[in-house]
Amino acid sequence: MRPIIRLYKPKDFNDITRLWFEAETVAMPKLMERMGHTLEDAREYFTRAVVAEDQIWVYEREDVPLGFFAIQGDFLDRLYVDPAYHRQGIGQALLMKVRQLLPKHIWLYTHAANKMARSFYEKNGFVAEKFGVSPAPESEPDVEYHWRAKPLHK
Repeated sequence: MRPIIRLYKPKDFNDITRLWFEAETVAMPKLMERMGHTLEDAREYFTRAVVAEDQIWVYEREDVPLGFFAIQGDFLDRLYVDPAYHRQGIGQALLMKVRQLLPKHIWLYTHAANKMARSFYEKNGFVAEKFGVSPAPESEPDVEYHWRAKPLHK
């Protein structure tokens, strides 16, 4: 079966929150340890903030969610791939879908410590425009990235 990218369904919840938690743990182990985040915390936050406020799209292969992104307007709230499936083109496929949905401008935040995310976004044409601090309780250095479609020249 070919992979598909489709809108989130409630049945995706456990798989998506698990892969999100694992991806953050792989990308930023020291931050996750310092913050004491748990999978249960991730589930509660995902329910309250992501499911309630974002449009979520899921990358699925053989009925198994392997990645997802969540958007609000032109804000890319999150884009994550199950760490067991990193470097297989899933992040690229998700980003291509984001660009289909938001063809002019996309912006996002990522933790300054998340070198994996920063490298991915920079490789894909995102530009760091602001450096700041994430809201409490994390209060960690973060980076605001923007991608803008190139204007067509005649």
